[in-house]
Amino acid sequence: MTSGVYSHWQQGDIVALVRHAERCDRSANPCLGPEDGITKAGSDTAALVGKAFNRLGMANTDVMSSPLHRTQQTSFAMFGKASPDEEWLAKCEHAMLDDLVAHKTAHRNMVLVTHSGCISTLEKELGFAHPKTSEYASTLFVSISADGHPKVLGLINYQDWEATLNKKP
Repeated sequence: MTSGVYSHWQQGDIVALVRHAERCDRSANPCLGPEDGITKAGSDTAALVGKAFNRLGMANTDVMSSPLHRTQQTSFAMFGKASPDEEWLAKCEHAMLDDLVAHKTAHRNMVLVTHSGCISTLEKELGFAHPKTSEYASTLFVSISADGHPKVLGLINYQDWEATLNKKP
């Protein structure tokens, strides 16, 4: 509530990095498709996150995804359609911040469905104290000012969306 996410979202200043949902190859849960895809439980979780983003409002938002199956399936479960795949969201061990700023359109939010390693790289580049790895379907919110200056606003895990949105001003 105190991070300014809502006002930044309305201004189109947000980049939201969503970690893909639960991986098939690291779970005993039933899979949706290829072994490098997500589980049925992961798909359900991603759908909840998508509903949360829709409550924020998606009219002024671009969605992009890593080209890997698990991110494409997560994005589809979130928004019901395929997202343009971006190779830079899969290979982001270096210069994640530079790539993010380069792809950000002024006054438009971006939702990026990506990987824990990419999120961790960005957190390190921004000096944000971060867990070793982000949770499945968690979202890191970063505002990008008009001059390209980034600021981490916070992290939300999928199970906290409902309570957070119920407090929305």
